[in-house]
Amino acid sequence: MLYRKLGKTGEEVSALGFGLMRLPILDNNIERIDEEKAKEMVRHAIDQGVNYLDTAYPYHSASLNASGASEPFTARLLEDGYRQKVKLATKLPSWLIQEEADFERYLNEQLERLQTDCIDFYLAHSLDGQSWPQVKEAGFYKFIEGALSSGRVKHVGFSFHDDFPAFKEIVDAYDWGFCQIQYNYVDECYQAGRAGLEYAAERGLGVVVMEPLRGGALVDGLSPAARELFRRAHPDKSDAAWGLEWILNHPEVSLVLSGMSELSQVQDNVAVASRVEAGSMTPEELAVVEQVKKVLASVHKVDCTGCRYCMPCPHGVNIPDNFKLYNVAFALDQLDVSRSRYGFLLDGQQAGCCVECGTCEPLCPQGIKIIEKLKEVHETLKS
Repeated sequence: MLYRKLGKTGEEVSALGFGLMRLPILDNNIERIDEEKAKEMVRHAIDQGVNYLDTAYPYHSASLNASGASEPFTARLLEDGYRQKVKLATKLPSWLIQEEADFERYLNEQLERLQTDCIDFYLAHSLDGQSWPQVKEAGFYKFIEGALSSGRVKHVGFSFHDDFPAFKEIVDAYDWGFCQIQYNYVDECYQAGRAGLEYAAERGLGVVVMEPLRGGALVDGLSPAARELFRRAHPDKSDAAWGLEWILNHPEVSLVLSGMSELSQVQDNVAVASRVEAGSMTPEELAVVEQVKKVLASVHKVDCTGCRYCMPCPHGVNIPDNFKLYNVAFALDQLDVSRSRYGFLLDGQQAGCCVECGTCEPLCPQGIKIIEKLKEVHETLKS
């Protein structure tokens, strides 16, 4: 496993981090982690040199506003000496902070849920131009300095979903050690994008990359034409490997955070992170990625990563699954298959059941006009 320095923190982290957001589940229930399978996967990654685990307060919860199953599972996962092998990252639920006392309450709850007395990397979760002023006003600076001085938090950073001007403002507002941004070969100019990646690196911040494969869309959602371009260039290289290599090729990237749900994915990703160094992709390989980007831009319908921040819908619509069916219909040229599967969604889950209440749209980190897109999905797939 290759390692890189995480910015001002000075910590050596594995080129691959394990995101504990999309673990295998039981009975199709996001709140029920398949702990036996998940433990095997994550411990295998750690045994292969992965030393950065990333969780968050709402991961594996049915609601963004409720504590999820990921943090308690992480505590059990790290028994038997595994806690000493990793650097643990979790996130303050920034959108739930209403007053100064909330900071301490959530941190202490997370320490208890994680069964640890110190969080190595603590992030203000999902900051943007709207939430950052509210978090500051509630007393973030005082809280975080106290958490650092008490030893409950070792390093502080933030995760981000907004445009570059908002990103620059947040970077300049505090002496952060690192940040976490969405970045992949499709999203090179989206949200913070390349400009944010380079600005953070110039300021000395370590950069953790999330959504490197766009929630699996750059694997499962590739069109046959895009996949063929990759196969012709390197017949034995996986689609996931192409996406991870493109990110690790950037010297500004400290680590790439992958949400793996199968042991085979762990093995493939570990292999990539064990051999790819910054600047190692050839001009010919980079040209292939540019060709694939053009192909995908011509067929992609909704910029959904499947993060499920929009869920649960108060009226039962399964927003991410509807968008996945819509994208797959065109990216994989499977319109008939998607129409069939749309018909088998449970009662109330179809896009056509949207009542346009608007609850979901402010929660979407991609800024998708969900109501409008659900109408498109229903009109396309209803037959």
